Amino acid sequence: AHRRWLSEFVFPAPWSQIAFEEHRRAIEDRLAQCARLEQALREAVPQWRFAPVVEAIQSLRGVQFTVAVGLIAEIGDLSRFEHPRQLMAWLGVTPSEHSSGGSRKLGGITKAGNSYARKVLIEAAWSYRFPAKVSRIIQLRHERVSKPVIDRAWDAQLRLCGRFRRLTARGKHPNVAVVGVARELAGYLWDIARMTPVKPAP
Repeated sequence: AHRRWLSEFVFPAPWSQIAFEEHRRAIEDRLAQCARLEQALREAVPQWRFAPVVEAIQSLRGVQFTVAVGLIAEIGDLSRFEHPRQLMAWLGVTPSEHSSGGSRKLGGITKAGNSYARKVLIEAAWSYRFPAKVSRIIQLRHERVSKPVIDRAWDAQLRLCGRFRRLTARGKHPNVAVVGVARELAGYLWDIARMTPVKPAP
């Protein structure tokens, strides 16, 4: 609806209309390019040994197809992390620590590891600022995964939606709260990935 409204928008000055149309067409071209790339991914991913994991983690709120592919492409085999905290540290979403004598202070996140995966994870975490709900889109994703995975994804919603509300209620800035949610979301990613067998390596 918004794109249709933009296509019908008319400026009084012709030069303004030309500039607007150039920008609008550039956006449309980029959206079409993204659609082509996503379609190519959808055709390629089923042959990937991590395809079952990509499918399973889409049961999580905020983790749609391109997010799932991006995360697994960057992280790789999650079974190499023996504990979810190792994955959190690899993603750079754990607090930095400054110790002196007997005191221990926690600072901002370390931002170690893969910056792209961290960015994608934090973007996904923003979806938990809303109340827990299984949308129609998520219901469709659930049709392709096991009940234990669905149950774990719902546990994640209950936990993380509540976590965001509690942190902001305590006065935490939303940008800080969402990083805390992203850290725990990484744990749920790890858990669901460990529940999901991958295809044998060729």
